Order: sequence, then C-alpha cells, then structure tokens
Amino acid sequence: MDMKIKDIAALFNVQENTVKQWIDEKKIPFYKVRNQYYFNKSEINEWILWNKLSVSDKILDLRLTAKPVLITELIKKGGLHYNINGNNIIDVIKNTIRIIPLPRDISKDEIESTLIERESMMTTAVGKGIAFPHPRNPVIADMDSEQISVCMLEKPVDFQAIDGIPVHTLFVIISSNSKRHLEILSKLSFLCQQESLVSLLEKKADKDSIISFINKNEKEWSER
Repeated sequence: MDMKIKDIAALFNVQENTVKQWIDEKKIPFYKVRNQYYFNKSEINEWILWNKLSVSDKILDLRLTAKPVLITELIKKGGLHYNINGNNIIDVIKNTIRIIPLPRDISKDEIESTLIERESMMTTAVGKGIAFPHPRNPVIADMDSEQISVCMLEKPVDFQAIDGIPVHTLFVIISSNSKRHLEILSKLSFLCQQESLVSLLEKKADKDSIISFINKNEKEWSER
C-alpha cells in the first residue's frame, strides 16, 4: 500500500474528512487493514483517469511499457459478444464470464469472483453507458495473453455510473500488469468518449463495423 488518508487529502487538496466520506460512499478504491485505510497508487491513478469524464488526446501520448498497446488486437482476442442477459451487476458479470474466452490456465470462477469483488469496491462504469470491468490485481503475467472482450447487454443495467446512465456495453479487460492496464484504460477512455463509437455500441452494430472504427482510430494515433 502506497498512500494513507493524509496523502490522498494532500493530493486532492481536500480535508481528511472528505476522503473518509469518499471511503464511506465507496467512491474511491481503498484497503482496510487493522482499522487503518490504505490506498494503492496505481489504483488511485486509474481512479483519477476514470473520474475525468472527458480526456484530451494528450492521453494518447502515455507510453508505460516497451511493447505497444494495440486495442484492436486485444479486442480480436477477447471477441465481441451480444445480448448478454442480466438484471443486475452480478448477474451480468456471471453471464459474461460464461461466454467470453479466457487465457489458458485461468478459471472462469476465478475471473468471476475478482470482477465481482472489484465492482463491490467501486463501480467500473465510466459514463455514456460503458463500463470497464477488470480484476483488482493482474491474473496473468504474459503480455501475449492480454485481451479485451466487448460485451453488449440485452438491456441496460445500473452500474452506479457517475453520469447516472445505465450501462449497455462492457469492455472486460485482462491485462498483465498495472502499467499495461493504465495504458489500455487510457486509450479505451479516449475511444469511448467519441459519440460515433458510443452510437455503434448502443445500436449493437456488427463486429466488422466496430473493429473497423477502432482500427481506423489507432492508425490515426500512430501517425501523430
């Protein structure tokens, strides 16, 4: 654990009571050990990114590892999946894990429990009807096994999103370490604030249309 309440208060220039209120309302990721609260710096960086409902294209300059993060390739591994049932977060996650492919040597029960645990700590909804479920800690070590599964729900479900919009699409992220995860998250965040992509996801467009849109954007980024 990297940070304490006083560190978070100093980081955001707020009173310690404000941080305690965030904890009570589960608005910030935290750990409780022997009645003391601690925070993981990587998770706080992630939380900061998520709570910026819009990010500039400067986020695309984030380079944390030598191997480039290619969202299109990660989605091709995880696949696109349609009309996933569920009336609440837990049901949606369980039904999602039943159908998406997973890296070798990882059980569906393991992923399911880690995703549910993560949602119980803090929502992974990022606004515009989109959520980024992921394990709290990496469950793989091999970058070649990373993947993103795009899962469109049969009907929107309340994920307690900041903007109050029920979630219609999940991007289930399986990454190999915190640096890779943050880079994946940053690029997905930028993609998912584009209304053209949100529209494709809302109307459950075909796989080729969605992949083509993302691939086109990635090619434009590489030319920056």
